Amino acid sequence: MSALAAKSALFIAGPTASGKSALGLKAARERGGVIINADALQVYADLRLLSARPTAAEEAAAPHRLYGHVSGASAYSVAAWLRDARAAMSEVWAEGRLAILVGGTGLYFKALEEGIADIPPIDDEIRNKWRDFRGDLHKEIQARDPVAAARLHGHDRQRLIRALVVVEGTGRPLSHWQEQGRQGAALNGVQVERMFVSVAREALYARAEARFDRMLAAGALDEVAALPAYDADLPVMKAIGVPELLGVIRGEWRLEDAVVAAKTATRHYIKRQLTWFRGQMTQWPAVPPP
Repeated sequence: MSALAAKSALFIAGPTASGKSALGLKAARERGGVIINADALQVYADLRLLSARPTAAEEAAAPHRLYGHVSGASAYSVAAWLRDARAAMSEVWAEGRLAILVGGTGLYFKALEEGIADIPPIDDEIRNKWRDFRGDLHKEIQARDPVAAARLHGHDRQRLIRALVVVEGTGRPLSHWQEQGRQGAALNGVQVERMFVSVAREALYARAEARFDRMLAAGALDEVAALPAYDADLPVMKAIGVPELLGVIRGEWRLEDAVVAAKTATRHYIKRQLTWFRGQMTQWPAVPPP
């Protein structure tokens, strides 16, 4: 086996309820691959049902990595996932197998493709200075980082502030740190195949709503009731369905109202996912769900 063939990966991305997990399982069984999670909620041990993690039977049908390996008490980051994913891929390649990364968290795939800019710590005084600045941010970045100014819209306040904070806090433009991140990206020297699972939006909404009904029937209310008293700001407590079903448990919502609210939140989430994917994954080949 060549070194390149020994380092090969299949990326399967798509919005929630698109069928990407089923496609990943099919590919793993047909190609002898190992499925590695690329979904920000499926990392949490506390939420199997509401995060739509693979079932025990699915996990038995093919090897899975990075599913339910993090406590809901932590705020798992993109950098932490990238570290874990690189380690998992190295183990899979050492076994001579195909790494199949499956998920709906676009930032995870982006981190694999482009790396993460390892920006040194920046003083809060500098951050606060630019957050409170009321002048022309685009003019300020033009004077300090023309490369960033050329690609940033004048009304994109958040990104303009970030670029200004970085160049003042480190003495180097953001593009410098991003290029360093790309040079250390996990995919250097890796043969990658990409798939984007495409489903018409209305069909996607229907699939997601039917899945939520199945989650409830399988015991999602009990799953939420069993959650420890985590801080409400933690990601696991903000997962779609958790706030709504907690409201039912506390007697603040009727179940039918909570279900409507959760399904509405799912639709909004799908819209955000599709917007992100359209902007970031235009070159990924679209495939239908299995």
